[in-house]
Amino acid sequence: MKNTEQIYGIRAVIEAIKSNEPIDKVFIQKGLKGDLSRDMETLIRKNGITASYVPIEKLNRLTKNNHQGVVANISPITFLTVEELVEKTLETKTTPLFLLLDQLSDVRNFGAIIRTAECTGVDGIIIQKKGAAPVTADTIKTSAGAAFRVPIAKIDHIKDAVYYLQASGIKVIAATEKTENTIYEVSFKEPCAIIMGSEDVGISPSILKAADHMAKLPLLGEIGSLNVSVACGVFLYEAVRQRQEL
Repeated sequence: MKNTEQIYGIRAVIEAIKSNEPIDKVFIQKGLKGDLSRDMETLIRKNGITASYVPIEKLNRLTKNNHQGVVANISPITFLTVEELVEKTLETKTTPLFLLLDQLSDVRNFGAIIRTAECTGVDGIIIQKKGAAPVTADTIKTSAGAAFRVPIAKIDHIKDAVYYLQASGIKVIAATEKTENTIYEVSFKEPCAIIMGSEDVGISPSILKAADHMAKLPLLGEIGSLNVSVACGVFLYEAVRQRQEL
């Protein structure tokens, strides 16, 4: 009932959730009925797992096996909680560097960011449970395997991660064009976390408001923005540059 990336069948999904398997997303057939399917949906909601209701044709494309109206994507990595990530890092690092991704949805951008994060010594990446790009085979491939080396934590809401980091003495810097300050006017030398926004709308307003600082990249051409993975790389290497001066 299980391969490296998917499980299918109602009972299999229920048991996977109960066993704390790292489920990224569950695809459920529209109109699926029955006590067992209702039990499954209750477990999905209780555990904050992303679910999508789709026509049976979608499920048939995902697997040729007897899916019983449900297919779940299993992450190839194990996620931490934000508390585990931060506490473990602070035990060994005095100036940690974290990365928060607010609703980033493209798996290849996610993989590219993980790869750059590993190369720049990022201590951990924090994503939201719902709406974030899953860790798939494409993510792993694009990250060049870095997804197995950089700790990744999930949380219900990115804003909660911002508050927890701040309470832990970690400055939070939002990467946004909605500021006059460039990255060269903001210090990355202290313990800090950088927030990158989604590909289409950037960082949500409530999270921008919660951040300690905002910083933008100077854009000298006609195009108004960079790909998020490229922009993230520039931010991370500016942090590396500043920290080498310590």
